[in-house]
Amino acid sequence: MTANTLTIRRPDDWHVHLRDGDILKGVVPYTARQFARAIVMPNLSPPVIRAADGAAYRDRIMAALPAGMDFTPLMTAYLTNGTDADDLAAGFTDGIFTAAKLYPAHATTNSAHGVTNIANIYGVLERMQAIDMPLLIHGEVTDHDVDIFDREAVFIERTLNKVVRDFPELRIVFEHITTAEAVDFVVASGPNIGATITPQHLHINRNAMFAGGIRPHAYCLPVAKREKHRLALRKAAVSGNPKFFLGTDSAPHAVSAKESACGCAGIFNAPFAIESYALVFEEEGALDKLEGFASEFGPRFYRLPLNEDQITLTKAPVEVPLSVDANGTPVSPFHAGETIGWKFSAG
Repeated sequence: MTANTLTIRRPDDWHVHLRDGDILKGVVPYTARQFARAIVMPNLSPPVIRAADGAAYRDRIMAALPAGMDFTPLMTAYLTNGTDADDLAAGFTDGIFTAAKLYPAHATTNSAHGVTNIANIYGVLERMQAIDMPLLIHGEVTDHDVDIFDREAVFIERTLNKVVRDFPELRIVFEHITTAEAVDFVVASGPNIGATITPQHLHINRNAMFAGGIRPHAYCLPVAKREKHRLALRKAAVSGNPKFFLGTDSAPHAVSAKESACGCAGIFNAPFAIESYALVFEEEGALDKLEGFASEFGPRFYRLPLNEDQITLTKAPVEVPLSVDANGTPVSPFHAGETIGWKFSAG
């Protein structure tokens, strides 16, 4: 690291939405240019439930990858009330699935098939614990009587504490955490509990959705919370604690789908993801901690080798466009219209 450049081991993204069809071809290059590997979310329509679904989706991702790009998608299974434990285990053993994802039903985009009661999948979780298959959790309750800004904290209290107690050897990633309560839970838990943190939750608090009017491009799930929670997340990200690692939760939607009467949840941060994280670590005086968070802690949690190649970030002004073309679909990127101070280059 010099005053103007930062070279780190090539990072991985441990939580990304690549979608499917035409938009897949448009968004996958943004992730692949920076990240060697990515945990790919299974909430398609229909979702990736069986091993055959995962293998077919992986083939579509690889077919959409531009020639010459080196990128490995790590597939996940979408857990339902009726998940076949044998098929799930076979998919993991055969290297199709890297992990399985728990969406509480109706918690986020395309989660209608999700689990309605955690007790419904206890047999599956027992099998996952036995074969050491990681469980990835969207940690929010969906009860309408629970305030949307409290749903993560309530999920910890009602559900996550019980799962960790009942499955003490199960590796769990608490994904896209947004609260001080989640930070405290992960820190206090054993070494088999980790968490991903997105760039948007490090940059914005809930005021961003209402700055001068409704700002749909700042809306994601889980929603950004109060400033005290953003500060807790930043402290965790730059702490050097290996329980916290990079997961963008990049979630592209067409501009028209965001700017509508019922706008979609999701922030498309892939075009400038590593640069966005670098801004945070720079602001916190912790650029020396970025490599661990971005490139080391995730692979170690997943028990995968570290990447051998490197990327370089250079101090330079970069203008973020208001929208990018995702193979015919205009999508607004995170930081749209801003000038950010880091420029990415491979090697």
